[in-house]
Amino acid sequence: MVLAGKLISELGIKASTDECFNYLAKQLHEVQDHCERVHHTKLHQGEDWHHSDTVKHWTYLIDGKVHNHYESVEEVDEKNKMLRYNLFGGDVGEKYKVFKLTVEVIDKSDGSGAIRWTIDFEKVNETIDPPNGWMDFVTSFTRDIDAHLVKP
Repeated sequence: MVLAGKLISELGIKASTDECFNYLAKQLHEVQDHCERVHHTKLHQGEDWHHSDTVKHWTYLIDGKVHNHYESVEEVDEKNKMLRYNLFGGDVGEKYKVFKLTVEVIDKSDGSGAIRWTIDFEKVNETIDPPNGWMDFVTSFTRDIDAHLVKP
């Protein structure tokens, strides 16, 4: 009867890690133009997309169904190229008491790069499945952003 858990996925990228982190940290408001599964994003509260006091509303596709949630930035670590988000409300809030999404852009020792996604969650009850569909979503999200950044 485990209610809390963690899912981790790491994917290699072709774009430079600096470009990728910059996109995630400072250009994420453009994501619906580059990611097939993101239908709509908008500011719900606040004036700046990338400020910790801002709340965004997301509409997206997971497992063939349209979902939505609200999101706020919890932490930005530019030195380590890491962002942590708190997701709440909407479909996420119906299933999870806690849903934290962490993205790390990683410089590998061989000169390549990768993006690691970590989801920390706590389900509202034991009948809720872990958010496995999110791993497919972040994989698609990563591939779409990487393709956009390396486009000639």
